[in-house]
Amino acid sequence: PAYHWPTVGNVLRSMWERGWSFIKKAGTIILLSTIVLWFLMNFGWSNGTFGMLDFDGLEGAALEAAQAECVLAKVGSAIAWIFAPLGWGNWKMTVAAITGLVAKENVVGTFGQLFGFAEVAEDGAEIWGSLAASYTAIAAYSFLVFNLLCAPCFAAIGAIKREMNNAKWFFAAIGYQCGIAWVVALWVYQFFGLLTGEVTFGIFTVIALVLFVAFLWLLFRPNKWQGKVESVRAVAAEA
Repeated sequence: PAYHWPTVGNVLRSMWERGWSFIKKAGTIILLSTIVLWFLMNFGWSNGTFGMLDFDGLEGAALEAAQAECVLAKVGSAIAWIFAPLGWGNWKMTVAAITGLVAKENVVGTFGQLFGFAEVAEDGAEIWGSLAASYTAIAAYSFLVFNLLCAPCFAAIGAIKREMNNAKWFFAAIGYQCGIAWVVALWVYQFFGLLTGEVTFGIFTVIALVLFVAFLWLLFRPNKWQGKVESVRAVAAEA
């Protein structure tokens, strides 16, 4: 198509539509999910009773032990084993990844809640030390890769469902995205962990190698339709 300089009106209209869309998203989905996250983190079981937990004055191991009693920690710990081969089988990272399915911005908000950062400086000085003490660099890269490749936010997931208009293919698409994210994050942690000595060769390293070989085969396998008539009838007949 012919290219034209954008008009000022179109640019301003596009800025307003996208900006207002994010404001609505931040004021509804992100805000509500953050409130739910705060509730799940601050309520739990203490001395056999369910109620609001008191974290005042706690630091280090004492704070970690108190946080482990909240509802959020119980839920995250129950599914953290899924991400253990990726290097971050910790309930905090697990919860952050799950909340990212609501909105990717929630990952930052989740870390703020879990690590107790009421306010973070522009250079993030409060965050890096705590995260570096909790997770290795390879595990952090694995976490980033997973969140970049896994299923998008709820708004995009809703759009996928609406466009596909088929429950089976919808769940297949979401499962495929999350599965690919898990596999690539597994490669990152297992392969680079071997190079740095962080990972010892084991069953998940073997699984990562097998999946990598299968991926290469699918990528470079010969095209059985090459040189044939690419009509719908011919493909259907061959199938």
